[in-house]
Amino acid sequence: MHIRPYEASDQAAVIALWQKCELTRPWNNAGLDIERKLAVNREWFLVGELQGEIVSSAMFGYEGHRGWVNYLAVHPAHQGQGFARAMMAYGEQLLLGAGCPKLNLQVRSSNAQALAFYARLGYGIDEVVSLGKRLIPDV
Repeated sequence: MHIRPYEASDQAAVIALWQKCELTRPWNNAGLDIERKLAVNREWFLVGELQGEIVSSAMFGYEGHRGWVNYLAVHPAHQGQGFARAMMAYGEQLLLGAGCPKLNLQVRSSNAQALAFYARLGYGIDEVVSLGKRLIPDV
């Protein structure tokens, strides 16, 4: 798999990947999420290609205190081949290079497969509650 920054021509394939991986939600407009990411560290929005096909994605960010990853996805037909691990390692190196001391991420509590994956990578559950407030409605 070749990891590279997202390009505008990738949008349809990336959104289809997110839908296939069940990452999209009605209250989040995937196209707007992409547009917003491209305004901030656009080069940290990554895709993984295999024989010209986008099979993975991840959005990394850092605001000076903590790093974040969103939309880590690997096409179900390609899961279990180390692609998610490679995307995370790539992103961790980007963040480390920027001086980021810690990477945070959110996983839906019902997603046992993702929780197990991140545990294998050394991520643990922080004793915090994730809160959110929508400032701009997507729908």
